Amino acid sequence: MQNTRLIETMVGAFVVAGIAALFMLAMKVSNLNAFANVDGYEVSAQFENIGGLKVLSAVSVGGVRIGRVSAIDFDQEDYEAVVTMTIDPKYDRLPTDTSASIFTSGLLGEQYIGFEPGGEELFLKDGDQITLTQSAMVLEQIIGQFIFSKASEGASE
Repeated sequence: MQNTRLIETMVGAFVVAGIAALFMLAMKVSNLNAFANVDGYEVSAQFENIGGLKVLSAVSVGGVRIGRVSAIDFDQEDYEAVVTMTIDPKYDRLPTDTSASIFTSGLLGEQYIGFEPGGEELFLKDGDQITLTQSAMVLEQIIGQFIFSKASEGASE
């Protein structure tokens, strides 16, 4: 009887460890980390179209993650998306003329923001806004434009 209880306890512990391992794997694969540090300074940028960009998407320079998207809002005056990003404090030497673009990575099409540093001698600080932006390329719009241009060529012939 006691031997059965020991086996049941060990099986239960093994199942709990397996569930914890799957949870950690899911967090790594989805590029989320519940324990990530949230310190840093915030900068914002306006985009005409953010595509599938989400809160917690990566912000990178040259492929190195330097921060995360912390909020996405809508400006009702300019009719553009306002993206707020939290940048790790150790990356405090980004020039004020840095540009921000939305890119797609991987097979699943995860979107992220890529910074391209400029040449200014002044650096971004908490609360600054990046003015040079490039919106996400939306595949449906590109295909629609291609089809429309081919239809226009066909009609003019």
